[in-house]
Amino acid sequence: MAVSIDALLRRARAQLARVEAADLEAALSAGAWLIDIRPEAQRSAEGAFPRAHIIERNVLEWRLDPQSSARITPGPAYDDQVIIACSAGYASSLAAATLQALGFRRATDLAGGYQAWRGLDVGMHGA
Repeated sequence: MAVSIDALLRRARAQLARVEAADLEAALSAGAWLIDIRPEAQRSAEGAFPRAHIIERNVLEWRLDPQSSARITPGPAYDDQVIIACSAGYASSLAAATLQALGFRRATDLAGGYQAWRGLDVGMHGA
């Protein structure tokens, strides 16, 4: 049975405790992993998160899955909070839902993505 992308996005977000841009610094201070999945060209055009791990979307699951031979080390544990960020918070929702399916129960995303975070005047900007 086919499903629209809007329905798929709603399903993904229904299982996420999304992080608001204003709360990102506190989450990182508490030990969360911030993963920026934007392609290099987009990061170059928009800017960067100072403390993000860069793992582009097309390889995300392979780099984080503890059972994958392509996993990054060190990488997050299944119980760690993993916050996925994209440009506007759409692709990141779908990616975070996939990570939950892999066993990362606290995987979520940054609501509004880089664009929302960049619009804030928070301490992480100068970091």
